[in-house]
Amino acid sequence: MAPVRTVAAGRAAMAPPLPEVGEVGEVGRRAPVRGQRQSALLRLRGEISPALRLALAGAGVISLLGLWQLMATVWASEGFAVPTIGATVAALQELWRSGDLSADLSASSQRIAIGYAASFAIGAAIGVAVGSFRSVEAFVEPQLGFLRYIPATALTPLLLIWLGIDEAPKVALILLGTVFYNALMVGDVVRSVPGPLINAAYTLGAGRWTVLRRVVLPHSWPGMLDVARINLAAAWLMLVVAELLAANDGLAFRIIRAQRFRRIDRMFALLLVFGLIGAASDLFLRWMRNRTSPWSRP
Repeated sequence: MAPVRTVAAGRAAMAPPLPEVGEVGEVGRRAPVRGQRQSALLRLRGEISPALRLALAGAGVISLLGLWQLMATVWASEGFAVPTIGATVAALQELWRSGDLSADLSASSQRIAIGYAASFAIGAAIGVAVGSFRSVEAFVEPQLGFLRYIPATALTPLLLIWLGIDEAPKVALILLGTVFYNALMVGDVVRSVPGPLINAAYTLGAGRWTVLRRVVLPHSWPGMLDVARINLAAAWLMLVVAELLAANDGLAFRIIRAQRFRRIDRMFALLLVFGLIGAASDLFLRWMRNRTSPWSRP
């Protein structure tokens, strides 16, 4: 064995030394450096400072406003009329002073509050049952899979025949347009509860309903609020469809009135209200998620 070691040692002595980390090799390129510090802007799943986050958010808003201004000035034409930011704000103030905006906002918000609250309550109850019990999943999920592919907007004529033209068909359309998605998405959230966590609770002596109340629901609550945030946009879509067909007030009804008189500035003002309401509700649900389940903050 000694000669083998001698030959190996000789080869090692004759081999050229490897370049150190960061040194230039024979080919003139720097050897790769492990653990290089990455930029905070492009780091995968990396944290950024609050100041940088605020600066990026401001830059995003400014870029959107700049695009809007370009559309209203440089790209505007007779067939592509876009009001300026100032004209839109002036139309918004005009709507507010007349009292139309407050009345329409109250009517639309009330429809959303009733319809989507009922949709999420029903959908969450079905989703928890589907995600927790295989028997309920086998019984309910085929029906949900079938019903969710029926466009809720196609039910509008039937709802008008069955429920009339008052508030009932509008609330029902919001409920039917979102409840199936809430149920299926909440079911997926509940299925993601780790099995070892449930088995550990059973091992410690907890019963079935105690595990459901003390383990499954708390673990699923942040995801359920995320589901509510996502599907709230669909609820506003259903509201717009309902108010376009049969309504005497509401934000979408006011857009149709503005379209008849070619008040594009008012139409943009009402679209701005939709965006502000959506952003405010999204921030509220995100705040509620972080407030009620601080352990789930990303």
